[in-house]
Amino acid sequence: QVQLRESGGGSVQAGGSLRLSCAASANTYNPYCMAWFRQTPGKEREGVAAITNVRGILYADSVKDRFTVSKDDAKNTLYLQMNSLKPGDTAMYYCAAGGANSYFRCGLEEVEFGTWGQGTQVTVSS
Repeated sequence: QVQLRESGGGSVQAGGSLRLSCAASANTYNPYCMAWFRQTPGKEREGVAAITNVRGILYADSVKDRFTVSKDDAKNTLYLQMNSLKPGDTAMYYCAAGGANSYFRCGLEEVEFGTWGQGTQVTVSS
């Protein structure tokens, strides 16, 4: 059973927009700690945006003012609206749900996340 399923990736030109969705199973969704990460080949996975209960909404500096993370707790779904996309945003994007101890420590660090989706590819051409 897939616990986190991402969708919405694709190929766009620079300046375009995409909206990613992450549908979570009820026993996986963590309303206090959900996040988006991304990874390109040969590089470490980096936190893009997180919704946390204690620290609020967090963004990586590289996506501030361009990306917006949101969630719908009734649907167990996390979203990432990506505007003004750049070629540097090209990556596999992953959804992640916070682990059992993430309530106070949830952020953009991988260590706090216990469940990951399989990813959705975003490709931005110049």
